[in-house]
Amino acid sequence: MTKYLQKTEFHVFIILVAFSLVCGSMNAGFWSALNIFSVLKSSSTVGIMALGMLMVIVAGGIDISIPAVAVFAVYSTAKYLVSINYSGGILLPFAMATVIGGLLGCVNAFFISKYRLAPLIVTLGMASACTGFLRTFIGSSVIANLPQSMFDFSRATILSVTQADGSVARLSVAVVVLAVVTALVWFLMNYTTPGRGLYALGNDPVAAERISFNNKRIQFMAYGLSGALAGITGVVHVSLIRQANIRDLEGVEMEVIAAVVLGGTAITGGRGTVVGTLLGVLLLTVIKSSLILMDIPSSWQKVVIGGVPILATVTTSLRKKSF
Repeated sequence: MTKYLQKTEFHVFIILVAFSLVCGSMNAGFWSALNIFSVLKSSSTVGIMALGMLMVIVAGGIDISIPAVAVFAVYSTAKYLVSINYSGGILLPFAMATVIGGLLGCVNAFFISKYRLAPLIVTLGMASACTGFLRTFIGSSVIANLPQSMFDFSRATILSVTQADGSVARLSVAVVVLAVVTALVWFLMNYTTPGRGLYALGNDPVAAERISFNNKRIQFMAYGLSGALAGITGVVHVSLIRQANIRDLEGVEMEVIAAVVLGGTAITGGRGTVVGTLLGVLLLTVIKSSLILMDIPSSWQKVVIGGVPILATVTTSLRKKSF
């Protein structure tokens, strides 16, 4: 029990529960099914990207290009499918965006692993390149006539609850996508050799090589999967808002990093869990939701999100010094 009480995930869970109780006492609407389902729906896009960021940070890197890769993958996919009058299911859009995102992630890994360039610089350049390429060669207009399957995905629900006022709260199927991705990433990081290699690389690259881990392959896996999950996020996001815009998800990388670090992941690599990351995502989403419910200006959201990684990093540093 003492071991679990010392875990960062436990502390984040307690903060999440305490913060929810305070918000619920200040605004009864916080506990409504409509708000709870909205929080879960909002958590799905950030959560999927955060799981990709988790693998990269645990491996000792960083990926600032995730939002730009997500937009590039889904915008390119939507543009092509609209041009051929695609009328099939949702699997093809997901598959195309996932492949495009994965390939872009591998490009990041190539420059980082082969030329030993700083991940921050490489991924920042990738983000700029994706945005510039979209505007130059594909277009910057908003795509509103998406394939019907993407509209159907946005309307699909897994649970409906009738509230006291007669309105119906619906839980989006996007939560199922997050659940599936969570299960796969959790299994990869905890029960596979490449997954353990992420931790080995983040802790000590030299030691990882000495125990037979291929650091370059691990980096390709981390950045490739991060890009692939960004592609999945793009399809989920565009389907939910029912239009594709190259300006979507701008600045979300800060929220993703904040959620990962808040969940107990060491920004220097080598430590982090899927559970902690999801708790961090939920806590950030609840904070944003509560600010809206309490009529606090939305500009304060950026102040909170910007301060979270700083506070979490300082807290982690102080805890290390205390032991």
